[in-house]
Amino acid sequence: MKKIILLAIALFLAVLFFGCRKELSHPLLPTADYVDIKRYTGRWYEIARYPHRFENGCLDVTADYEMQDDGTIQVVNQCLLAGEGGKIKKAVGKARIVDPSTNAKLKVSFFWPFSGDYWILYVDPDYQHAIVGAPARKYLWILSRQPQMDPLLLDSLLGKVRSLGYDPNRLILAK
Repeated sequence: MKKIILLAIALFLAVLFFGCRKELSHPLLPTADYVDIKRYTGRWYEIARYPHRFENGCLDVTADYEMQDDGTIQVVNQCLLAGEGGKIKKAVGKARIVDPSTNAKLKVSFFWPFSGDYWILYVDPDYQHAIVGAPARKYLWILSRQPQMDPLLLDSLLGKVRSLGYDPNRLILAK
C-alpha cells in the first residue's frame, strides 16, 4: 500500500512538473506598459482571433467592458451564430485587474470559480485598436473600436503579433 501511495505522489509531481515546464517553455509575454482602464472600457469589435471552442460559429463578435463600483469590470461578449437565423450568443462575466502597476493583466471569469488570463499586449495611444492574449499564447484577439479595420493597419498589427511570438497564420479574420 505504501508503494502505491508513493507511486501516486511521484506521478502527481511528474505531471505537475511537466505541466509547468510547458508553460515555462514560452518566452515571457510582454504586455502594454500601462493601460488606462477607463479609456479601455466600452465596446470593442473582434477583427481576428485564434480558433477556440467558445467562439465556434460566431460572427460579428463584440466585447463590452464596463467598470463596476467594486473595481471589477463587467464583460459582455456577444456574437451572431452562423446559420442560426440571427440567433445571438451572449456571455456575461467579470474581470479583475491582477497587476495594478500596469492594468494590463486581468483575470476574466464567466463561470465562478474558473477564470482565464486576459493580457492586454498592445493598445494604441488613442485606444482605437488592441491586441489581447494569454501568457501561454493559446489565445489571441485583435480588437478595434470599429467593425472593420484598414488592411494596412491590420498588417502592422500582424507584425506586432508575430514579434510577440504568435503565429498570425492561425488567426481567423472576422467577416
